[in-house]
Amino acid sequence: MTLDEFFRIGTTVTLGSHTFEPEAIKAFARKYDPQIFHIDEEAAKKSVLGGLCASGWHTAATWMKLNLENRMDAEIAAWSGPSPVPEFGPSPGFKNLKWLKPVYAGQTITFTRTALSHRPIASRPGWRLLALRSEAFNPTGDKVLEFESAVLVKVE
Repeated sequence: MTLDEFFRIGTTVTLGSHTFEPEAIKAFARKYDPQIFHIDEEAAKKSVLGGLCASGWHTAATWMKLNLENRMDAEIAAWSGPSPVPEFGPSPGFKNLKWLKPVYAGQTITFTRTALSHRPIASRPGWRLLALRSEAFNPTGDKVLEFESAVLVKVE
């Protein structure tokens, strides 16, 4: 098995779906993003968004939760490469975060991850940087969230 096969380069993996219930939207927003259209249903109807919707941070945090729940366990179990099983390390962060459409109360959002590429890290022999495209889609297939993320992977 090559690292490209292990990382599933170019393959979009569905991480799962999550329904954003009104009470969960409000609870998250009260703690982390207390905007009127996240915490008050009546005021949200009169806002520019037209209804109660999840914080973008809530949507991004849900992607992260599902990503962690859907680690590459199958690939790890199937590893047959020449070195020990790759170990996932920390993420150096994300970039190009875009909240493209509101996520309204009651919507079920589907989250995906696509491994794009990997490269050695010159300053950390035996480690690679795995680049990912992270996305979420509403029930009509419209993209509501996208960002580029990365993770360090020890391969030796």
